[in-house]
Formats: sequence, structure tokens, C-alpha cells
Amino acid sequence: MLQLQFIRENKAEIIEALKKRNFDATEVVNEVVSLDEARRSLQVELDNTLASSNKLSKEIGQLFKSGERQKAEILREKSTQLKSQAESLKADLKEKETSVAELLYTIPNVPNELVPAGNSEDDNEEVFRKGDIPTLHENAQPHWELAKKYDIIDFELGNKITGAGFPVYKGKGARLQRALIQYFLDKNTDAGYTEYQVPHLVNEASGYGTGQLPDKEGQMYHVTADDLYLIPTAEVPVTNMFRGDLLKADDLPICCTGYTPCFRREAGSYGAHVRGLNRLHQFDKVEIVRIERPEDSYKALDGMVNHVKEILEELKLPYRILRLCGGDLGFTAALTYDFEVFSTAQDRWLEISSVSNFETFQANRLKLRIKDKDGKKQLAHTLNGSALALPRVLAGILENYQTENGIEIPEVLQKYTGFDIIS
Repeated sequence: MLQLQFIRENKAEIIEALKKRNFDATEVVNEVVSLDEARRSLQVELDNTLASSNKLSKEIGQLFKSGERQKAEILREKSTQLKSQAESLKADLKEKETSVAELLYTIPNVPNELVPAGNSEDDNEEVFRKGDIPTLHENAQPHWELAKKYDIIDFELGNKITGAGFPVYKGKGARLQRALIQYFLDKNTDAGYTEYQVPHLVNEASGYGTGQLPDKEGQMYHVTADDLYLIPTAEVPVTNMFRGDLLKADDLPICCTGYTPCFRREAGSYGAHVRGLNRLHQFDKVEIVRIERPEDSYKALDGMVNHVKEILEELKLPYRILRLCGGDLGFTAALTYDFEVFSTAQDRWLEISSVSNFETFQANRLKLRIKDKDGKKQLAHTLNGSALALPRVLAGILENYQTENGIEIPEVLQKYTGFDIIS
């Protein structure tokens, strides 16, 4: 969330910048500032009341010691009144702090100046494209038909076990899935990311820390008996490993990667654009997360983008990069680049990665700070990206690598799969 001091000092600029998101922040920002002023006044009044109470307590003690009991009793009554007043002020202060926090949770991050204006994904800005779109044979099929033909993914069986959006990978399909996970992890660790295996359930504090709560609670599976949430992405547990930490500036950057299944309750729709692997409730993803000094974070973002580009070029998949417009930008992000691969059989682009800089937005929620050599403390910058989400990468491979004799395996994956064709 945005810092209160930042809002107080840049109120007009924030309201103007959030218009790029099509978000009218005038009312909520003014209310936050007004409530915060009231909160600060209450804090001053409480501090003065407590100081007076403490001073009075010392005077009462001295009077009892000197035997002036009558004066002490008179002051004790006044002290009781001050303590009652302090308790009332504490309650009012707590109420104001809660109201401010609730409002802050509703304000999205301020978009970076590079974010283009726009209303939806149709207004995203293409900034890069690479790879030749293959010419497929006459009887080419979309991946859900290929999965059935070669018996490598069973959507009906997943529906029987759980429901729609929970596929079962079989035989060479399962091995190809496992190969992609291992390949992504190896690429990330070779690039300097430390691998972590993290829990797949998180508590409410973790959901608030990275911004999934309260904004996206409807998209998360909630284990109500234990008040835990199934993770929508490894970003949540990995970033929350550093919640509440005070890091040394010399220890940055911190670079993490991890593989997890991901769970999302996103409301399903119908049609070819969500068939097969295009939209799932459970899917696998390898994530990269970075904790950076503020002055280094955008250089780090460029490095993450180049890292994902290298992976896609090794897979030899045609891809493009989009800079998300204000209307399509995630609630917590300041700047996001989406990667899409082209599905020749579906004749459409499929999103397979988002790489984002959150600046201090998550760090403020996480209370994640940096301490430099001079002892100065400041909020860190957090970044994350998919490297990569598997379902649509797998769909792209199945569709773009299909031949009349079977589905060829990208050369870079063959040492992981142990085979070069699915036939």
C-alpha cells in the first residue's frame, strides 16, 4: 500500500497518476488525509495526557512519602480521570488507525510513468516481438485435441476427480511437464536465483503482505477450518519469507526462485479461449522474486525481462512482450510486462508470464526495510515474475511443434524428457 507520508506530500500528483488506471482517487485520498490528520491530533493529545498522568503519579508518590495524604488523595482522583481519558483516546486512536488502514487497502499502486493510458488489454503496448510463426500441416489441431489424440492430458479424468480446470497429465505429458519445471528451475538457479521449496498454504497476514487480500479474496481457495489460503502463486509465500525483516543494504539483491502448484478460483467462462490448458483452477508455475534497493529495481526489472526472453528463445517459441496499460495493470504493480506466445493452432496469443516491479507497495504492507551503512532505514523494492507458468507454455509447444508424425520436443528439453517426439 502507499505510504501515508507519500500521500500527504503528493496528494494531487497521486490523484492525477491514478487516473491512468481509470481510478478516481479524489474522495478516498482526501478522506485518508483527513483521517490521518485527526489521528495525529489524537496521538498528540494522548501523548500529552499520558505525560500529565505520569507526572501526576510522581507527585502523588512524593506526597505520600512526605505524609501529605489529603493532597495525595485529591491528586489521585485527578489521576484516575486522566487515565480514563487516556483509555478513551486510545480507543479513538485505534478506530482512526483502523479506518485509515482500511482505506489505504483500497488504493492501488501509482503506475510508473512508462505505463501507457488505456482501459483494457486491447490498449496494452507491444514493445518487442521475436520468432517465426510456424506453418502447420493441413490437419493441425489445438492442444486439447492433441492431448486426447496422444493420451498425454486427460481433462475428463480431472473433472471426475475434482472438477473442471483440474487436468491429469499422463505418460509423456507428465514427463514433459516435469521436464519444463526442471528446465525453468535450472535456468533460474544458473542465473543466480536461490531455489526454495515453500508451503502451498499461507495465513491471512501473508495474503495481506503481498496484496492478494483484501483485493482478490474471491479468487483464492480458503481453507476455512484453519483460516488458511491455497496460494495463487509462489510469489506469496516466497515474498512473505521476508515479512517484517530489516535487511542490510549490502545483502541485496536477494534473488529467489521456486516451483509450486497454483490455485485460482477465477470465474470460468466458455469458448475456445478458455478450453484445455488456456485457463485452469490448478496449474504449475516456476516463479522468480527479487528484493532490491530502490535505486536498482528498474535495472533488475529489465534483467528479469531479458531472462524470460532467453528462456523463450531457447524453447524456440514465437513470442511478444506487452507493456500493460493502466486499465490492465494489476492492483499492486507499478509497471508490468506480459509475455505471450503465439498459438498457431488457435491463431491467438497466449499469456505465459508477467514480470512486475511493485516498488515499495508490497514492502510497506510487509514492513520490509533496508538499513544502509549509515543506519538510515527505508522500504525495499519487491519484484516478481513467472519463469514460467506451465499450462500455456505446454500448449504452445504441443501446437507449434506438432507434425503429421507426432509432436516434436524442443531440443533444449530433450535431455530432461529422455525422448524427442510424442507419437
